[in-house]
Amino acid sequence: QNDTTFPLCPTTGRPNSQPPPASIIARPSPVHHRAACASPLHSAQLTSIRFGMELGLGAPTSPPPWRGHLLFRALVIFLCLWVTSEANEQHVELPPRGWNSYDSFSWTVDENAYLQNAKILAEKLLPHGYQYAVIDYLWYRRYVDGAYTDSYGFDNIDEWGRPFPDLQRFPSSKYDKGFSQIANKVHEMGLKFGIHLMKGISTQAVNANTPILDIETGKPYVENGRQWAAHDIGLTHKTCAWMPHGFMSVNTDIGAGWAFLRSLYRQYADWGVDFVKVDCIFGTDYSPEEVITISQLLRELDRPIVLSISPGTEVTVPLAENISEHVNMYRITGDDWDNWKDVSTHFTVTSAFAAANKIGATGLRGKSWPDLDMLPFGWLTDP
Repeated sequence: QNDTTFPLCPTTGRPNSQPPPASIIARPSPVHHRAACASPLHSAQLTSIRFGMELGLGAPTSPPPWRGHLLFRALVIFLCLWVTSEANEQHVELPPRGWNSYDSFSWTVDENAYLQNAKILAEKLLPHGYQYAVIDYLWYRRYVDGAYTDSYGFDNIDEWGRPFPDLQRFPSSKYDKGFSQIANKVHEMGLKFGIHLMKGISTQAVNANTPILDIETGKPYVENGRQWAAHDIGLTHKTCAWMPHGFMSVNTDIGAGWAFLRSLYRQYADWGVDFVKVDCIFGTDYSPEEVITISQLLRELDRPIVLSISPGTEVTVPLAENISEHVNMYRITGDDWDNWKDVSTHFTVTSAFAAANKIGATGLRGKSWPDLDMLPFGWLTDP
């Protein structure tokens, strides 16, 4: 997502706390937690749209201190390099476009604010092809004092080590429903539902050594006469560079690694997810084996899911040549904020990928597009 980390409330000047002791939250607690800041979303009153994939409008309204009417707060247009092509029976024939919560809410978006933005997206932009409403990163993190981008011990994970939505921010996920209720509402609006993911497996799951689900049996994964767990698949030497306490790559050379990722993406399909943005897996964090594994697992699903990968730092045309056929979108730039230099520097990059005929090249279940991140407008959080 971002190449740098930031505290939960960047405008308060409160320093980041040290990572707390290791812990695992098997299920979110229904107990109400005190928010980390006196005005939890004050510094994040924003909404935005992605360059290549997402577009956004809307008004964050809840929880307090959000008050007043739903307003158009932002318009962010995904600038995926795009050319029109003849439609065929493949799934992804045009660059996915829609709205993403990150630039306006950072990781603090809640169910109510997300659905209000989705409603505006459906009413105003769906007729123009903007159909994906995406919840960005850390939707599984508890919004409590001490939690920030690279904090440790605040994530909700299930008994199989898989992220689960924070119940305080996404109350419809109770009773093990995950995002299925939100996805249903989004689909009823005529939209498609998307989520942000981090690569691999969470550090919490590895430290807790959670068992790996075998989706064929519903029991712990067994191979060669023994049961496999998170310790066996987590690559501790391949943590996310900008979230080292959060996630690490999975060993895809062994069956247990495949079993974990298969259980992960099967669950997302069961929730009704249509789009995944997998972060810390491309650019300077490139993990080609994991990208290809995810792509193959998505091909197994009856439900088509668009695959976007990030970040885009130091991405070159030769790098894209090796991966574009396995995905639908891949970042080729760093993050964009409300600074013209962030946009103007993309022109040279854009021309290189256009000259290499990468716009609308063969991709996962259809085509693929270089992704220039999103253009942020309206109320924005701090980068």
